[in-house]
Amino acid sequence: METNLKQAAAARALEWVTSGMVLGLGSGSTSAYFIDLLGERLQSGQLSRIQAVPTSEATAQRALTLGIPLTTLAEHPRLDLAVDGADEVSPELDLIKGLGGALLREKIVEIHAATLLIIVDGSKLVTRLGTHGPLPVEIVPYEAQAHLHWLNTLGCRAELWLKADGSPIVTDNSNYLASCWFEGGIDDPYSLARRLADRPGIVEHGLFLGMASQVIAASPQGIQTFSRQIP
Repeated sequence: METNLKQAAAARALEWVTSGMVLGLGSGSTSAYFIDLLGERLQSGQLSRIQAVPTSEATAQRALTLGIPLTTLAEHPRLDLAVDGADEVSPELDLIKGLGGALLREKIVEIHAATLLIIVDGSKLVTRLGTHGPLPVEIVPYEAQAHLHWLNTLGCRAELWLKADGSPIVTDNSNYLASCWFEGGIDDPYSLARRLADRPGIVEHGLFLGMASQVIAASPQGIQTFSRQIP
């Protein structure tokens, strides 16, 4: 059921894409459905002259396999549209992203998009960020335990993200990931984001605040589209 909902959200997102666009392609399972559908449209000739900036090595490989031309932010510093999934979406359309490990590249690419379109199944909609899962934080390997110790002072339980064999998960940027669990959710995401950004050794965090333009959420009851309210 979850797979079908992700596919439905991805299919709706494809309606936003027109020929000649430069896109940001997200990472993770939901984004993979979008990339597959985009590849099919290009191969069939329904879309043309699409170029894309990938947010991970896995996304780049998937896009190339499907014949989606890749480009860079150096060549196209302003993207028409970025499409990605999310791990949690608040009522204000703030996000937690990065449980697939690509948070840094996702944020770098998506901050350059005129529109960031998020596709999720309805289970990702939450009343408060941090209530359904951890906040991923990318840290440098140097003195990793010291960074974890500091993260644990922020009112969370911070742990190094490990593979099944007990070794640290390593990102495309050769960094480690920490998972930060906040009991009851994150009280003030903006304050937390500022503290994380200011701390040496913390490379990036999974709070994507004020970035999403639209969210497409598919549930058994249908597809809903939410738009950010601009003050």
